[in-house]
Amino acid sequence: MAAITAAMVKELRDRTGLGMMECKKALVESEGSVEAAIEELRKSSGLKAAKKAGRTAAEGVSLIKVSDDNTVGYILEVNSETDFVARDDNFMTFANEVLDVAFEKGETDVAKLMEGELESKREALVQKIGENITVRRLVKIEGAVVGGYVHSNSKIAALVAITAGDVEIARDVAMHVAAINPRVAKPEDMPEAELEAEKNIIRSQPDMEGKPAEIVEKMMGGRINKFLKENSLVDQPFVKNPEQTVAELIKSGGGELVGFVRLEVGEGIEVEEVDFAAEVAAAAGTGKA
Repeated sequence: MAAITAAMVKELRDRTGLGMMECKKALVESEGSVEAAIEELRKSSGLKAAKKAGRTAAEGVSLIKVSDDNTVGYILEVNSETDFVARDDNFMTFANEVLDVAFEKGETDVAKLMEGELESKREALVQKIGENITVRRLVKIEGAVVGGYVHSNSKIAALVAITAGDVEIARDVAMHVAAINPRVAKPEDMPEAELEAEKNIIRSQPDMEGKPAEIVEKMMGGRINKFLKENSLVDQPFVKNPEQTVAELIKSGGGELVGFVRLEVGEGIEVEEVDFAAEVAAAAGTGKA
């Protein structure tokens, strides 16, 4: 029987999401075969399915496509495991093809988009490159004028829609969005939960201690207004001209903000870094105290 290595345990854990000792036991019983271990685990633990490729894909690219008349834009995130693969021509060709098909079909549902030929191409690319590749997010934005910006490394992309004006203004605002990352478009868009969280932070600050409630609330109002201005796109100083707000820039072209979308590669993906060799050794009772 093949020796059960930490790498084998890691692969089985990644693909099933089950505990280390359960995976190790399954590998022993399957004489070191990961595929056989998966089948047994599906029978014994209620595991519905194993991931075809369980490694975390948190690198990749964010791309945009805007219609010729600048009224519709699509923004897409495709992930790989490493930045090296994200710069591979085959990966970029695939990502651009996904975006083109989405644009042509008017599709924003990733699951529907990837049915059929695109999924087959993704699987073939996974086999060729040897890394997990996922199409993660796809968003459409519309307006009288739509402009987009992609950061030079394709890690951050943004689309902005405005009611009127030159497309260059929309592109400039998209560049600002990519650089500054506003939380919301307008102050009134800030979620109540985020406002309450900010208020709790303000109440806990040292200069609030011991003050009457009415004074705290008065000071709170000013600080919340400052928080909203700093985090709302329309009220932020334009990155290329801090003397002008983003709203003023858009208004200079006769328009108002409709909305924006910003995608940054890997945001929200938790990448767990674990020393599996040490973990296996510790579980086996051979780790050092």
